[in-house]
Amino acid sequence: MTDANKLIVLDMAGTTVADGGLVERAFERAAEALGVEPGSADHGGKLQYVRDTMGESKISVFRRLFGTEELARRANSAFEQAYAELVDGGLIAPIPGAREAVEKLRADGRTVVLTTGFARVTQDAILDALGWRDLADLTLCPADAGGRGRPYPDMVLAAFLRTGAADDVRATVVAGDTAYDMLSGRRAGAGTVAGVLTGAHDRATLTAKGATHVLDSIAELPALLAREPGA
Repeated sequence: MTDANKLIVLDMAGTTVADGGLVERAFERAAEALGVEPGSADHGGKLQYVRDTMGESKISVFRRLFGTEELARRANSAFEQAYAELVDGGLIAPIPGAREAVEKLRADGRTVVLTTGFARVTQDAILDALGWRDLADLTLCPADAGGRGRPYPDMVLAAFLRTGAADDVRATVVAGDTAYDMLSGRRAGAGTVAGVLTGAHDRATLTAKGATHVLDSIAELPALLAREPGA
């Protein structure tokens, strides 16, 4: 294999992990803990913002929603606790074919990194629930890359620097289900930025934010890369 497509940076929830809307459910619990009345206009507006910013660092979302650092941290802690409880309840599963896709990519000599907008404690809870601790070469959360998360390119660039898997950032492949995943990949200079239709955003949204390819599922990624020049 040449240097082409040597580093693969994959999102988790919505891309490799099916969480059945747990982000929204955990947010609703967190918002209620901070006194946001369920069914109110305030609640509806905040929930819509969470949907629109899927993929972004959750603490960043809460800073904008609640205005102060203290409230944002309280909301984030309540969110993490609620999400972990839902994960512990067995309410997440791999996207069909996701584990096999990662295993195939690594067997083909590629380096795979799993990224998330969640805090490390939440990411680890997901990895443990799925038995994925050793699935990828590296896992990253926003705090591992300066704290900003998506749509900034930081986690993609951290994956590039920390793995040393490729000599050129254009040899990086980014895949995700949200507009922010696409923006992050394009801003990092990744050569392939693939949207998947198993999560938050549709084909038109992913394409508008820079997707070079749109796939029905992450399970299609190994075959796509096998067809790319230099694979």
